[in-house]
Amino acid sequence: MATTTTPRPVQNNPDPRDRRLGRERPIGGGELWLWLFMRISGLILMVLALGHLVVMHLMGTGAERINFGFVAVRWASPFWRTWDWMLLMLALVHGINGLRNITLDYVQRPGLRLTINMLSYVIGFTLMVLGTIIVVTFDPSKWPGAV
Repeated sequence: MATTTTPRPVQNNPDPRDRRLGRERPIGGGELWLWLFMRISGLILMVLALGHLVVMHLMGTGAERINFGFVAVRWASPFWRTWDWMLLMLALVHGINGLRNITLDYVQRPGLRLTINMLSYVIGFTLMVLGTIIVVTFDPSKWPGAV
């Protein structure tokens, strides 16, 4: 069954005040790679997060068993430390890139857009550093009254 459609008229000089147009879609370059990163990191995050939920909340007796001792035993393995660190880092980078996209779409003033993006980058970088320090330096024997 064949149908015919009429093409949309091409708007050569769009009105910059028309908010329905949004920003131009990337054809290549950095924006394309960030777009691909969002898709791939989303798939990897699904695997990491679902694995985390299964191990932490569904296996064994469920969430009731999670306490300091459980985390200390779990983080004795480099595999689980790496898993949790990857989940944290990928979620932060994925989220910051998502905030950047939202800012590019909805914030019209370039100065405000730059300020919001830089603030989210600084906060994200700070959280990445703090998360890495916690995952790398966690030693349960240094906590009083612990394991």
